[in-house]
Amino acid sequence: MLVKEILPLFVSGKVIRGFRRGTEMGFPTANFPVEVVRSLPSDFATGIYCGWAQVDTGDVHKMVMSVGWNPFFDNKEKSMETHILHQFPEDFYDQTLKVCVVHYLRPETNFTTLENLKKAINKDVEDAKELLNRPEFLKFQSDPFFSSTTINGHL
Repeated sequence: MLVKEILPLFVSGKVIRGFRRGTEMGFPTANFPVEVVRSLPSDFATGIYCGWAQVDTGDVHKMVMSVGWNPFFDNKEKSMETHILHQFPEDFYDQTLKVCVVHYLRPETNFTTLENLKKAINKDVEDAKELLNRPEFLKFQSDPFFSSTTINGHL
């Protein structure tokens, strides 16, 4: 199945503690539990996506999400790591994260250096900021999904 046929994809769940590698690189991420990751459609392609994210009942912000195995770090379990393009004053573990995934940016890639990985993430962030201003993606920022109380892997 083509990615465009699956998007937009709405997902929610509690934020769990990850490896903190994103934070160490300057791109903190909110991670979904493995049960939420396993609830993705079986043909959902790994890679880098962008869309919208909300923590609990807060504002809806732009986000970039990695879905996959993070080959640079040789993950053993598939993950969904959301980098919300907003500065939060503190961690929000155990709070509800809702995401609306609207666009596929690029395939999952292995990098030869950490610096190359950071450059790619910076480009992903810049691309997402621009793309999400397009009317066809901007409309999802106010989707009723973000005002609902559905949690735990809603797809």
